[in-house]
Amino acid sequence: MPRRRMPNPRLTGLGAGLFGSVLMCVLGGLDGLLFGGSLTVYGVLFLPVCVLTALWVRDADLLSAPVVAPIAFFVGLLPVADGGKGVGARLVGLVTALATQVGWLYGGTLLAALTVLARGLRRAAARRRNPARRPPACRDPS
Repeated sequence: MPRRRMPNPRLTGLGAGLFGSVLMCVLGGLDGLLFGGSLTVYGVLFLPVCVLTALWVRDADLLSAPVVAPIAFFVGLLPVADGGKGVGARLVGLVTALATQVGWLYGGTLLAALTVLARGLRRAAARRRNPARRPPACRDPS
């Protein structure tokens, strides 16, 4: 029986931002429906999204993963944050949720940064072990 592997997509920086934001918005909506908008559940769901985003971003765009994590957190809070009727009450609920859940935000961003750092170190070690072969230098015939 063939061994099944995990998907290995490679997202661009923009793709990583869209992936994280859309996934957090969907998870925030589900959290609102199933758990009544529990910010703790939302924070716990945010952590694996940060790790997946950092794992699936392209090597050339590694630094974008820790940057898009806070953006995804904010976008996902839109359906979860408590707010009354009106734009002002909704904005106050969103700012309050951001202020009270900053631990999850920092934790997810730190996880994304550590994952990116580990990937970068692994890539550098692989380059040292297997340096690219360079063509021989051109010699001047004169």
